[in-house]
Amino acid sequence: MSAALLSGILIYMLLGPPSTTGPRPAAVELEPPWALPDAPVAFEQQVRPILERRCVVCHGCYDAPCQLKLSSIEGLRRGASEERIYNRRRIIPMRPTRLFVDAKSTAAWRSRGFFPVLNEGRQAPEANLENSVLYRLLRLKQEHPQPHGGLLPDDFTLELNREQTCPTLETVDDFAREHPLWGMPYAMPNLPEQEYRTLVSWLAQGTPAPAPPGPSAAVLPQIQQWEHFLNQSSNKQRLVSRYLYEHLFHAHIHFAGSPAREFYRLVRSTTPPGQAIDEIPTLRPYDDPGAAPFYYRLLRYHPSIVTKHHIVYEFSDARMQRIRTLFLEPGYEVRELPSYKAGITSNPFKTFAAIPAASRYRFLLDDAHFFIEGFIKGPVCRGQIALNVIEDQFWVMFFDPNRPVITNNAQFLGEMADELKVPADADSNLDLLRIWTDYWQGQRRYMEAKQAWFKTIGAHDLEHAMDYLWDGEGKNPNAALTVFRHFDSGSVAYGLVGGDPETAWVIDYPLFERIHYLLVAGFNVYGNLGHQLGTRIYMDFLRMEGEDYFLAFLPADRRKAIRDAWYAGQRSAIEKLFSAPREWLNIEAVTGYRTDDPQRELYRHIKERLAGIAQRAQAMNRCGRPVCEAPPAGAADMRISRAMEDIARLQGANLHAFPDVAFVRVRGERPGQDSAYTLIRNKAYKNVTSFLADEHERDRSDIERDTMTVVDWLEGSYPNFFFSVALSEIEDFTKHCATIRNHKDYEKFVDKYGVRRTDPVFWELADWFQDEYQRNKPVLSGLFDLNRYQNR
Repeated sequence: MSAALLSGILIYMLLGPPSTTGPRPAAVELEPPWALPDAPVAFEQQVRPILERRCVVCHGCYDAPCQLKLSSIEGLRRGASEERIYNRRRIIPMRPTRLFVDAKSTAAWRSRGFFPVLNEGRQAPEANLENSVLYRLLRLKQEHPQPHGGLLPDDFTLELNREQTCPTLETVDDFAREHPLWGMPYAMPNLPEQEYRTLVSWLAQGTPAPAPPGPSAAVLPQIQQWEHFLNQSSNKQRLVSRYLYEHLFHAHIHFAGSPAREFYRLVRSTTPPGQAIDEIPTLRPYDDPGAAPFYYRLLRYHPSIVTKHHIVYEFSDARMQRIRTLFLEPGYEVRELPSYKAGITSNPFKTFAAIPAASRYRFLLDDAHFFIEGFIKGPVCRGQIALNVIEDQFWVMFFDPNRPVITNNAQFLGEMADELKVPADADSNLDLLRIWTDYWQGQRRYMEAKQAWFKTIGAHDLEHAMDYLWDGEGKNPNAALTVFRHFDSGSVAYGLVGGDPETAWVIDYPLFERIHYLLVAGFNVYGNLGHQLGTRIYMDFLRMEGEDYFLAFLPADRRKAIRDAWYAGQRSAIEKLFSAPREWLNIEAVTGYRTDDPQRELYRHIKERLAGIAQRAQAMNRCGRPVCEAPPAGAADMRISRAMEDIARLQGANLHAFPDVAFVRVRGERPGQDSAYTLIRNKAYKNVTSFLADEHERDRSDIERDTMTVVDWLEGSYPNFFFSVALSEIEDFTKHCATIRNHKDYEKFVDKYGVRRTDPVFWELADWFQDEYQRNKPVLSGLFDLNRYQNR
């Protein structure tokens, strides 16, 4: 790689948006509050619902403004910090600030630079308000309501990487004079009067809140069973438990038969089962926990659930038996446990070499949606470094573990273990050169070994070749997935959703495992430029590997042309830099194509191969269960469906003004008959490998290939806009969509059907979508994040 190109990439990554400031209004004085009620305000029944629906929706993830996380009382008491977690200019790694993990008391957070937003002095109602930054910002909003219609004024900063202003008690008066309209909720409608009074009363009373809940009666015996299982002393069990922990550390674990909103985290603790948990605060799950004994424990997760990092994994008796079948019943020995030595511990192909590779692969396949969702949704809140290397919509399939694919062979994996390492430990900016040499050379040797095997497999008829794709044994909806990228976030749906995508991935075990260790187990959101750039570059390798597996199913004489179309524009530079083996492109592997559009023909055969799971996949998307009890579709449902199908056929310039993700509420003729849809704009990028590609960096040929996917469920974590349309107007809504050619047309469309940030019905509609999501998916749902809501 040339020094000029590397410098250009670094400079491009470091550029930030210009800051904007508004005029300095006149100062205002706080008004005294009304008489406070005598009765205490109940946190769980009165306060928490307001915090969740009005505050957590913007202050619930790593990118919460000023690191003020309001999803728990501990986050509120921790307060805020001016240090940014998402900082593209960071030269040295940031000290982690994980709530509940990296400091475990308010005093400890003060020593880490967090400042209070609540009164920490003399406790009296007036002092609790006067000395509370949170109250002052809530009061500022009441004194200076935002407009009740139209666009917000230009002095509101809503850009993703906007300059943060984090007022302290000493600076909040200056903040109010400079930005009188920036009260809380920021750039959203005012709180309803009763909600405002409830919060202020609670603040005045000193923010009383109950202790975090313990395990419910239904869960306690299951916790005891699982902790006993995970902490057995044999080497075999200890290695299996380590594998499980490194793959489930980010999960919200839900126990079968337990309350829908009760979740747990699998942690490493210095204390054994039966004692209070003392979590070991390692940065990564495979970091050395220390020389002292440690134990795997299940810790209740009590903060409010935000969908962006809500990745659910179920524990049950059937799950434990499946783990025993996969990992403990096979006859292998673990004579010596692997160390936590750097360079070894981040390489699962060396650490877990004793566990049969087939068992590890089947474990990942059983819940492929969970593991792919880990790389798309979490454990971070902005996935731009990883997601900028993928398309806006693509399908994911998997090689059948029973087929003689070279990467299913344990001996081959053992020989290739050193070549399969990922740059998860690279925290120094000086490691950039090593990424371009050591890691890429290893990847190249691995590709050459696979290419040598590819030459020996011969050609298979298209019908027979489909047997190499895992079909979930005809019942597991994890066999096919659809990934959507929504600029800097993403989501995963079950099944093959939407129209035929430009690209698709076929994943084998080594690729699956490396994605997890690169983007989940090994990714450090607090890392520096070197770590982020190394992750970004290596993900390019992995994306191309999955796409190449898909290409191998196509005729040899068409592969290069199809691949060249994928890698046009800036992506072509990646090809030149990597100089990967390409002999396999000319080796015929699949025959029997009958049309002049082999990619579309291949998609048709894939759909037929996976037809057995299609209904279960659709049910999982709608209600989170393999079977949904849905009433038969009536005339109104068919009418809406036809209208949405028309919208899904729109493409190109018609979609130019649409956001990445829009929620649509179709209001029925009677109460309880409303329905929810998601409009997902799939942008076509030739330069998907650029760090911060946006609308202005796309040429006309890209835009003309944009498509729309419409689904009859709520998809995504960050809705960019809401639409509300009456059933009687659904055809007009569709026709109006088709007439949009520019932003002016879109503004007229929004005037009629859209719900802007200033709309008085905004909170009512936001609550309806939250309720609808929770009603349909009581376990899998979480709060939608409104940080990306557009000012249109």
